[in-house]
Amino acid sequence: MSSDTLTINGIEYHRPAQTVAVVGIDGCDPKYIEQGLEEGIIPNIERMISQGFYCIADSVVPAFTNPNNVSIITGSPPSVHGISANFFIDPETGEGVEMTDPKYIRVPSVLAEFSRNGAKVLSITAKDKLCRLLGKGIDIAGGSINFSSEKADQCTLAKNGIENVVSLVDMPLPDVYSADLSLFVLEAGARILEHDRPDLIYLFTTDFIQHKHAPGTSVSNKFLSQVDGAIGRLIDLGAVVGVTADHGMSERMTPDGSPNVVYLQDEIDKEFGAGAYRVVLTFKDQYVVHCSLIGGYTGVYCQAATSTEALINFVLTIPGIEAAYDRRTACEIFDLPPDRQPDVVVISSGDRGIGSSESEHDFSALQGFPLRTHGGVSEQPVPFIISTPLNDAYVTRAVSGRVRNWHIFDYVINGTRR
Repeated sequence: MSSDTLTINGIEYHRPAQTVAVVGIDGCDPKYIEQGLEEGIIPNIERMISQGFYCIADSVVPAFTNPNNVSIITGSPPSVHGISANFFIDPETGEGVEMTDPKYIRVPSVLAEFSRNGAKVLSITAKDKLCRLLGKGIDIAGGSINFSSEKADQCTLAKNGIENVVSLVDMPLPDVYSADLSLFVLEAGARILEHDRPDLIYLFTTDFIQHKHAPGTSVSNKFLSQVDGAIGRLIDLGAVVGVTADHGMSERMTPDGSPNVVYLQDEIDKEFGAGAYRVVLTFKDQYVVHCSLIGGYTGVYCQAATSTEALINFVLTIPGIEAAYDRRTACEIFDLPPDRQPDVVVISSGDRGIGSSESEHDFSALQGFPLRTHGGVSEQPVPFIISTPLNDAYVTRAVSGRVRNWHIFDYVINGTRR
């Protein structure tokens, strides 16, 4: 790096003395870590906890992938960086769009600023939808790398800073709906660390397993053990490692085994008539197989009706709805950008999901697996683990304040500095 410190979004980051690697485990509810420790299947994470630092942190709400990942890489809340959901109504065009275009990010990331100041940065994500967001501003020409395992076979030096990734990792190109999509990310990170020694690494998986398999099941145990092994390799290769998640995961099923869902548009239309209010599923993205577009947080826009108060009062009478807020209140509580919010935010309890109209959701793709999903306050707690002990200042900060998942780069870079 050309400077010993960088100030990024109000936080001063010191130049790391050794490689710093942050691993984001998509959908990793703390129960997975607790169950793994109890069953003795995550010895490397157990070593991190005993020799370093561990707490339960809070993610961003909405507990979705996009806002949380951008918070992690910018070290800031959505009110600062601007990514407020997976999907929103663009106020400039009036069109519903996925928030995957980097133009929506309003501030520089830690990854980009380090790469622009002489550090070699490595960013790998599982799904390609995140690749552009994570890669915004990263100096590929300066030697940094950014790619997804989903499109690893299409990497070029000019676009991604690397080529022949599939050969390097020595794994077949994984299917997008597979555990291997995540394991490919971690294996690629370890191999590039071994050969190229990046200064700063961010590796982010996918929650395919967590959407289907609860903590303690044989499939989730196997996956967690494999993730643990990859984390151990990063540590053994000399990296200071931080581990967190973008959100937790909750099962939303009725006692008879069917998805436990509030069809919010149908309920609102029965009460106010069709066309009064429009439900927009802010959870929406292109990967729908494992969740059928059901989440724990969504938005409602006033159309023919204009009363947010009447809507909120009604929605709160629906069983399974935990909270409903107008735009201003939601922004105050969850630190969100006001210009990218619906008129009303609706949040369900952890055992109930929110859909739009029943006719719009197809659960056949679940293939008999339970509906496990995320988005609300119930999925806000996430693990926050660091392989090296914190210095006194950061121990005091962690004990006396609220730790957020987007503090992870600050804690790993600055909090381990002696």
